[in-house]
Amino acid sequence: MENNEQQLPESVATDILPEALPMVTPINNSLSVFGNKEAFEHNQRVAIMLSKSALVPKDYQNNTANCMIALEMSNRIGASPLMVMQNLYIVHGRPAWSSQFLIATLNASGRFSAIKYEHSDANGGSTRAYATDLKTGQVCYGAWVSMEMGAAEGWSGKNGSKWKTMPELMRNYRAAAFFTRQYAPEVSMGIMTAEEAVDIQTPQVLESKPNTRWTQEQE
Repeated sequence: MENNEQQLPESVATDILPEALPMVTPINNSLSVFGNKEAFEHNQRVAIMLSKSALVPKDYQNNTANCMIALEMSNRIGASPLMVMQNLYIVHGRPAWSSQFLIATLNASGRFSAIKYEHSDANGGSTRAYATDLKTGQVCYGAWVSMEMGAAEGWSGKNGSKWKTMPELMRNYRAAAFFTRQYAPEVSMGIMTAEEAVDIQTPQVLESKPNTRWTQEQE
């Protein structure tokens, strides 16, 4: 991905989006899989079937309980169960969304136009996400995310940090997470992105065994 912003001294808006975004459907208000006995029993059978598939990630194979949780979350946000399983990671014992999936889900929610990014050279390089509220026509802006912020929070100082090698992409991901948390928290369901979960861990937690599926996919 070319970095055209380096040629422009002023703040410039771009439409950079992650590649290969997962397909999602608009958020719905379907009944919870735990809503009644019939729903529970039906989804339990589905979960057992999914847990026996070699196509689901390792965290869900032979784990009916995890598959049930994935079915509940997919029902809440209107995405397919397989897409939720492929994009919900366990990072240091906590669930975390793929940033690409979170952006795709927000774009498909029907509440906002496709999310875009504004870049500035301030504070070592800054990015904020913005989108238009389709109901009111108001342009909504998220918080600025800068390299200075990344350094102050300790995000860019960790060994193997993607902030060192992919700073613009990481700013986009973090800006999108901030925007979603500010304007559409129901999309993320209060769950952080995988990048956030890794960045905010204390040194003691980081010493635990990492999630190999997320680490390998990032590489």
